[in-house]
Amino acid sequence: MTMPALFECVPNFSEGRREDVLEAIRSAAAVPGVSVLGMEADPDHNRAVLTLVGPAQPLMEAAFRAVRVAVERIDLRAHQGTHPRIGAADVVPFVPWERAGMEEAIRLAWQFGQRVADALALPVYLYGEAARIPARRNLAHVRRGEFEGLAARMAQDPPDFGGAAPHPTAGAVAVGARRLLIAFNVYLTTTDVTIARRIAERVRGSSGGLVGVKALGMHLARQGRVQVSMNLVDYPTTPLPVALEMVRQEASRWGVGIQETEIVGFVPMACMEDVARYYLQMPKFQRGKILEVALASQEFDARDAEGDG
Repeated sequence: MTMPALFECVPNFSEGRREDVLEAIRSAAAVPGVSVLGMEADPDHNRAVLTLVGPAQPLMEAAFRAVRVAVERIDLRAHQGTHPRIGAADVVPFVPWERAGMEEAIRLAWQFGQRVADALALPVYLYGEAARIPARRNLAHVRRGEFEGLAARMAQDPPDFGGAAPHPTAGAVAVGARRLLIAFNVYLTTTDVTIARRIAERVRGSSGGLVGVKALGMHLARQGRVQVSMNLVDYPTTPLPVALEMVRQEASRWGVGIQETEIVGFVPMACMEDVARYYLQMPKFQRGKILEVALASQEFDARDAEGDG
């Protein structure tokens, strides 16, 4: 029996405070055949990240249902948060996972974008690998001006799907295809957001920092602290420990330390292997050294043996 190709979809929603809305979005994505791996929300960012994995068509249905709830329940005219956004459902990326290729993810993004525009009257900008306009490969370019400047921007820069005016309450959505991304936040031992922004500028690739790293300095008013918020979009080239150590180095120039870090969403095992190799100074570390991995392998071998009789 041929196993279907699997994709990851990680929609980001402009809501991180109202539990009823978050639960409605998560519940809407519960489509047969799709794994809802988790939903993480941040009240300061006022943003939530939903992680879905499944075959193309059920996954697209799950993402569509979640976006539909966001359009119905989120009004950006009353939205405030630290994270840039253009839409209630701000960004919907499709990521090739098992037995899937980037070309398939691009086609999935195009199909999804057309459906969202047609069914929800929601303008769609294609970004990342799915972009049809080179400048839109960069998500920051797509989000420039944010929701507040969207109407003026769209008059000059119409979307790939949908009309040339924003949805009155839900704005627009960026739909794309990309490689696996690691969302990684570093909290600093200062409340000075200017320092966090200076560090982010030094770290991010677009200003001469690390390859494949996007970074912003953010003030989290509810927590009374600041963070350097990073997306590692090419983690094999810039592993997580390398990004962390550059933040640490730049912070020390300001007499600032690192309070703690966090990962938003999910990461592949290879990412954590990089952490072990770096901080344990163990370049030959192998996944098989992890007890649970070794036991799982033995259980698989035993099942194979039972089927050979």
